[in-house]
Amino acid sequence: ISDGETTVIGAIMEHIEEAGIHSGDSACVIPTFSLSQRILDEISSATKAMARELKVRGLMNVQFAVKGDDVYVLEVNPRASRTVPFVSKAIGVPLAKLAAKVMTGKSLGELGFTKEIVPKHFCVKEAVFPFLRYEGLDISLGPEMKSTGEVMGIDIDLGLAYAKSQMAAPPPLPKGGRVFISVKDADKETIIPVAREFLKLGFEIVSTSGTAGALTKAKIKVTKVFKIHEGRPNVLDRIKNGDINFIVNTPSGKIPREHEVVIRNAALAAKIPIMTTVRAALASANGIRSLQKRKVQVRSLQEYHASRA
Repeated sequence: ISDGETTVIGAIMEHIEEAGIHSGDSACVIPTFSLSQRILDEISSATKAMARELKVRGLMNVQFAVKGDDVYVLEVNPRASRTVPFVSKAIGVPLAKLAAKVMTGKSLGELGFTKEIVPKHFCVKEAVFPFLRYEGLDISLGPEMKSTGEVMGIDIDLGLAYAKSQMAAPPPLPKGGRVFISVKDADKETIIPVAREFLKLGFEIVSTSGTAGALTKAKIKVTKVFKIHEGRPNVLDRIKNGDINFIVNTPSGKIPREHEVVIRNAALAAKIPIMTTVRAALASANGIRSLQKRKVQVRSLQEYHASRA
């Protein structure tokens, strides 16, 4: 938010999914959880410079991509975004109200908002999808927005905040059982540490031949299961029989294979949580760890904001 002279960052949100997934479909977290202070400082200074050059009076939003130590600007919008209500609840400041007053000539100094507020608690925004209403639609995420709503999970523990967001946008995360993992070739290396996390959490891992081979090579215990066309009982049978409690299935390409869509829709029908990106799978593992160790507690927004004072 900027009054033409002073610019204040409402929040820097870190997406769970990587760039390439529409921002409206990606879960995101306030405050950031993996970015260095140097990266945050660069994002902050670049945002303020753009607000100054664009002569913004009111709200603006910027999307950045971070790769290693490099920060790239994806887009700048001199307007409010759908995340303004989420940010306002996270930091306890009515940004839309302040922006309206700024646009009528008030300064941020007069309004008493001159410094970024970084909450001590974590806030996770998760997307809500209408997939149950559209049978046969591929539920994998991409650059085209598919969500029709949003929910929010809050906790002082990041894992629990994420788990709460999944409870609000069912199905919720399981605390144990079997996880089916089947990923495209490009994800076979990055899925290995995620699979290890699920083993540590007490899950049994089930995979089809390609992913099972990659996990076995990494010395991860895995039970091989037939693909749909290979025989019975196959992965679809196990999903329908209630043998699978969580699914990680990344799409093979822009046009998914038919059996991928069948598996993802079977999971949807069986109300089994399914993640179609490795980052979301890792966030889920962290959420499950917190669910196993801690009790879910509910506090009001006022209590969270009071603890900041």
